[in-house]
Amino acid sequence: MLYYELMISNNSVTIAILAILVIGISITVHEFMHGYASYLLGDDTAKQSGRLTLNPLKHIDPFTTVLLPIVLLLSHLPPFGAAKPVPFNPAKLKFDEFGAAIVGAAGPLSNLAMAILGGVIIRMTGTLNSSLWVTWWWLFITINVGFFIFNMIPFPPLDGSRVLYAFAPEPLQRIMAQIENLGFFAIVIFMLLFFSFFSSFLGRLDSSLVKLVIGA
Repeated sequence: MLYYELMISNNSVTIAILAILVIGISITVHEFMHGYASYLLGDDTAKQSGRLTLNPLKHIDPFTTVLLPIVLLLSHLPPFGAAKPVPFNPAKLKFDEFGAAIVGAAGPLSNLAMAILGGVIIRMTGTLNSSLWVTWWWLFITINVGFFIFNMIPFPPLDGSRVLYAFAPEPLQRIMAQIENLGFFAIVIFMLLFFSFFSSFLGRLDSSLVKLVIGA
């Protein structure tokens, strides 16, 4: 795939610096959209906790937001990652569980929207500009696609679990709630026990979606 050829041919330090900038933009918009969707649905928890903001420092998790995607990028793998979950009170939301599903989906969908925007820009400008310009937009597209896919995995506390929860039977909802109570450790458990089984599939899905976005 052209993206990985590009990554291999560029300086790792440059890639890491650009990746940090892209991650900062991507997770800030992602988490802001969680909080904004929640606010529109009647819950001001995110606002009261200072998370309804475009300040990236409020949303960064050192492991899942920075370390994980950069290590994957420098290993020439799809850059999956996530930020600190935005707090919200499902009891305050309109539409009950479906309101929570909307809040959960708002973040990843914003990443998909940003990836599509990047695809439009790179299609319009092509490769006629500097390599730094091309590298920036390839990173922008790929990181946002990776964040979209990873966060839509229906495993608590990832965003996709909120969507699944709205449609799941009560016994499964109870299990999901117990897993979510583990917080960060649930992510660690997922990465250690399950991610390796799905990494190949997620990588193919990531590559296919990137190609679709850029029209390759």
